[in-house]
Amino acid sequence: MSSLRTLQQLFSRYKILTLLIAIALIWTFFTWQSEGAFLTSRNLSNLLRQMAITAMLACGMVFVIIAGEIDLSVGSMLGLLGGVAAVLDVSFQLPFWLNLPVVLLLGLALGLFNGYWIAYLRVPSFIVGLAGMLVFRGVLLAVTDGSTIAIESQSFVGLGQAYLPPFAGYVLAVLLFAIVVALTFVGRANRRRYQLPVASVWQEGGKLAAIGIIIAGFVSVLNSYEGIPVPVLLMLIILGAFSFVARRTVFGRRIYAVGSNLEATRLSGVNTRLVKMSLFGLMGLMCALAGLTNTARLAAGSPSAGNMGELDAIASCFIGGASMRGGSGTVLGAIIGALIMASLDNGMSMLSVESYWQMIVKGSILLLAVWLDVVSGSER
Repeated sequence: MSSLRTLQQLFSRYKILTLLIAIALIWTFFTWQSEGAFLTSRNLSNLLRQMAITAMLACGMVFVIIAGEIDLSVGSMLGLLGGVAAVLDVSFQLPFWLNLPVVLLLGLALGLFNGYWIAYLRVPSFIVGLAGMLVFRGVLLAVTDGSTIAIESQSFVGLGQAYLPPFAGYVLAVLLFAIVVALTFVGRANRRRYQLPVASVWQEGGKLAAIGIIIAGFVSVLNSYEGIPVPVLLMLIILGAFSFVARRTVFGRRIYAVGSNLEATRLSGVNTRLVKMSLFGLMGLMCALAGLTNTARLAAGSPSAGNMGELDAIASCFIGGASMRGGSGTVLGAIIGALIMASLDNGMSMLSVESYWQMIVKGSILLLAVWLDVVSGSER
């Protein structure tokens, strides 16, 4: 029992560090088994590009889970919106600069439609998501006529297959590190202003040095192959935007409040229905962006696109520390959870592990993550 409590305390207190250690162990194992092939710059570039699509879904899903809801339709919605984008490109010859906003607006509309049923008509999100999973998949089959549609627009394909030039990658690294430093100083100033404990300069310096090394290594490895993939760049932008919303906006605080205590939040004057509906609209927007990126990466719209995508997104959130009870979770944790899922997929595929074993391993890890959350709740 003491070991169980120790495991729970370590996971609760150092979630991000625990996840990073898990990634290090996974990468070490696959590198050993693949005789070094796993950690090549080419494979890491492919891994991150594959992971970016799940990460986009996970960014939206973590907000939904924090608010105490769930969305099972995101995989089918991703497939539908990617299929619609392919049809608009091939059948209607819609230029990409127009195709992009049309599909994004359609994703927003579908997400708000789901949110309206949940927030205002009070249908459980599980049922709405399950219905959407079936309906959106059926519409996708009708739209694509059950066949794969090859993309013709090179600018569209570039969204999923293009790379940033190496110089741009290094500029991005410097800019990203400068933002981290600025946010650190602003955070310290705010904590002093409100007379809260402030970490020592040595601790902050060590933390910034570690972040700088990670950023430099990340960019150097990707630049040694082709550069930073565009989907990875999009993922980093979404990570920054969603983290800002969660930590530094009133809307972000309301998301956590709705998930922690819905009735108390409603009685305090917050329009909880509008908050929930907005979250599902945001989820639809992420499905649209992920669908566009997936179609561009494959250079085709497929009727099977996004299959089981909702499970990967949900698993990423729970592995990343989101609570199934709502009220807790982080965007960074969801991104790291997506990296763990993508690493398992990539490594096991490289080792030619049978697909059923891949499903067993991923399901077991999801079960373990939720169990840790349950144990954490029972210890409070």
